[in-house]
Amino acid sequence: MIGRVLALAIGLFAGLAASQAPEFAQQYRQRIGGAIDELRRVVGTFDENARAEGLSREQAIARLSGQPDRLTQRQGPAMSEIVDRLERLERQRDAVANAGPFERLVVLARGFDGQLARATYLDYEPAWPATSEGLVIGGAGFLLGWGGFALLFRAFGRLRPGRWRQPPRKRLQSA
Repeated sequence: MIGRVLALAIGLFAGLAASQAPEFAQQYRQRIGGAIDELRRVVGTFDENARAEGLSREQAIARLSGQPDRLTQRQGPAMSEIVDRLERLERQRDAVANAGPFERLVVLARGFDGQLARATYLDYEPAWPATSEGLVIGGAGFLLGWGGFALLFRAFGRLRPGRWRQPPRKRLQSA
C-alpha cells in the first residue's frame, strides 16, 4: 500500500516537473526575442557610425582591432562577437518558429544560449501547463516517474519478500 502511494506521489511530482519544460522553453523564447531586439539596436548603431565614416561593418571592426589603444582595440573583437551572437540567436529563433510543438524543445536544447538560459532560469516562474505540449509532456513525466518507481519497488519487494510483504492470513473455518 505504501509503495503505491509513494509511486503515485513520485509520479505526480515527476509529471509536474516535466510539464515545466514547455513553459521554460516559452519564457526562453521570449528572452530570445528581447535579446535579438537589443542586439539589432547595438549593431544598427554601429553600422550607422561605420557608414558615416564611409566604412562597411567589417572594415570598421578591422579598423578598431588595428588601433594602438588597447581599449579601442578590444572593441573590434567585441563587436564581432555581438554580430555573431545576433546571427546565432536569429537562426535559433527561426528554427524554433519552423519546428512543431514537441520539436521546439529539442531545437532549443541543441543550441541554447548559455547567458539567456541562465537568465531565464533565474527569473523563471513555474506555471500549470495550458498547452497540449505541456499536458502531454507532463503526462509522460507522470508515467515515467510512477512506472519507474513502481517497477523499482516491485523489484526490491521480490528480492526480500519477508521484509516487504506480510504472510497471508489464515482463514477461520466455520464449523
